[in-house]
Amino acid sequence: MQPEHRRVLCCRFEEALQEARQVDKLLSEAPADDCLEEKFPLLGVPVTVKEAFSLYGMPNTSGLVNRRNVVATSDATVVSRLKQAGAIPLGVTNCSELCMWYESSNKVYGRTNNPYDLQRIVGGSSGGEGSVLAAACSVIGVGSDIGGSIRMPAFFNGVFGHKPTTGVVPNDGQFPNAQGVRTSYLCTGPMCRYAEDLEPVLRIMAGPGVSKLKLNEKVSLEKIKFHCMDHDGGSIFVSPVDKEILQVQKKVVEHLESDLGVQVQHVTIHKMKYSFQIWSAMMSSKDSDGQEAQRFTDLLGDHGKPVWPLWELMKWLVGMSSHTLPAIALGLTEKLVNLNVSGKAKLVSMGRSLQEEMEALLGPDGVLLYPSHPTIAPKHHSPICMPFNFAYTAIFNVLGLPVTQCPLGLGSEGLPLGIQLVAAAYNDHLTLAVARYLEKAFGGWVVPGEV
Repeated sequence: MQPEHRRVLCCRFEEALQEARQVDKLLSEAPADDCLEEKFPLLGVPVTVKEAFSLYGMPNTSGLVNRRNVVATSDATVVSRLKQAGAIPLGVTNCSELCMWYESSNKVYGRTNNPYDLQRIVGGSSGGEGSVLAAACSVIGVGSDIGGSIRMPAFFNGVFGHKPTTGVVPNDGQFPNAQGVRTSYLCTGPMCRYAEDLEPVLRIMAGPGVSKLKLNEKVSLEKIKFHCMDHDGGSIFVSPVDKEILQVQKKVVEHLESDLGVQVQHVTIHKMKYSFQIWSAMMSSKDSDGQEAQRFTDLLGDHGKPVWPLWELMKWLVGMSSHTLPAIALGLTEKLVNLNVSGKAKLVSMGRSLQEEMEALLGPDGVLLYPSHPTIAPKHHSPICMPFNFAYTAIFNVLGLPVTQCPLGLGSEGLPLGIQLVAAAYNDHLTLAVARYLEKAFGGWVVPGEV
């Protein structure tokens, strides 16, 4: 497989086949009354894992050249739980450098392409997972999300992804892991081709944390208070929402109203216009103990000397840098965020106010329909010209809200369309239920090349 086509970076197919034979033996020898389904709810189900997570015996570089020889000696907590539930890991999948960009390309493995159009991006940073699932190489996947890293790849590749409520699923065993205030924003969650698989995988990933959710509550879709917002209000940092994305969101609203008999309320939340600024300010703020957020340039150095972004840019221009341009650009811009201290404090305050406004709007029974991204899957390299479009997903990380990314078929160019379903904290069961409903109504995942 050519480096620029890589989805699965390092596979363990021989081990997986041996584990599958053991499953066959277990099934053939188990007594008829043995409750294997309860003991091993994912028995024999293939799973792939974002390379940023530790999977024993597999590389764990996060696309950083300095870590190209790092091999995991243990399993991340969520990986261990999936294994214990009977899942069989196939290998690890590509991500962006240090998981901080929305194109999955790096100097260790190269670039991953979109199965619907090889000239398009898969999103990031869990882009390899999105691509693998869409191409039917895997059934379920492990992703992480601090600015949309589950939801953007799920959107661009036409699959389902769920960013759980903050603090429900453990983030242990991934690199880089969050520190300081960012521990409240990073979420680990499932990515799947089929909506019905999200909840059982989420239960296993969450372990004891699942008790914080209400997954056992039956959801009456007719009683949900649906809200709809077509765009962020016109941020100067973000592209306008594509016409096709607006049209398919309108179709969702019309279907909900005609089929369920509900009234979808169109809302305007003015602070959403400042999503990128709020996310940036809150990501770089101090936590309650006064701890500073970890600097990206320190992560690029990976416990060695911090990287000098300007010097790396000069090296990049002559083809000598071991870092990608987006990573260098992030290193250059992170210092600018901290220059205006008073302005940053106002944005953090605005973010907290927005969180209160969102919680009040959604309440115990509300779901917000919101665009997944301003555009369909862009062509390779073009995100550098519209670097802040991830704000459509990122804002919900700093608000701590659960979001399910739901595919809605293909557009005129044969590329996936979709929508974000947002609920108040710990109401993940609402967005998951709506996703299952919309999958039946709009078809869910479409086989690449089938249409």
